Amino acid sequence: MSKRTPLAQLVGLAACLAVAFLTAGIGAIASIDAAGFYAQLTRPAWAPPGSVFAPVWSTLYTMMGFAAWLVWREQHHKGVAVALMIFFAQLCANALWSWLFFAWRNGAGAFGEVLILLTLIVATVITFWRINRLAGILLLPYLAWVCFASALTWSVWRNNPTLL
Repeated sequence: MSKRTPLAQLVGLAACLAVAFLTAGIGAIASIDAAGFYAQLTRPAWAPPGSVFAPVWSTLYTMMGFAAWLVWREQHHKGVAVALMIFFAQLCANALWSWLFFAWRNGAGAFGEVLILLTLIVATVITFWRINRLAGILLLPYLAWVCFASALTWSVWRNNPTLL
């Protein structure tokens, strides 16, 4: 358990959430025209409507920020620095996907990159789980969603060779 003051705990939580939502913002910049582009794409029958993505991602980013805070609090654990570095690496990969898919319309790059993102998320879940089990559990919906997003990326890319 952390020996940080309540104020430090609050600042830490705010910082972890801010970093998660900064990532969301970077991805959102690339996705400004995403709704129109997504509507143009040939999607599989199991693809969700575009309106689903914002609430799902908002929830996931909140859970990511909270999970990172839970790990950050475990200052006595020797694996915290490595776990948070892996977490930040997966955040970078997360933001990059939106640029590859929506801004640069590079389906092959987005699919390859989402596989890297999945690997980084698994590594984050494992390292977080070892430090704080709840932190690892909080990332499981994110892992599940990105698995789904990977399949969707593959399908959309393959069904839209002229657009992606």
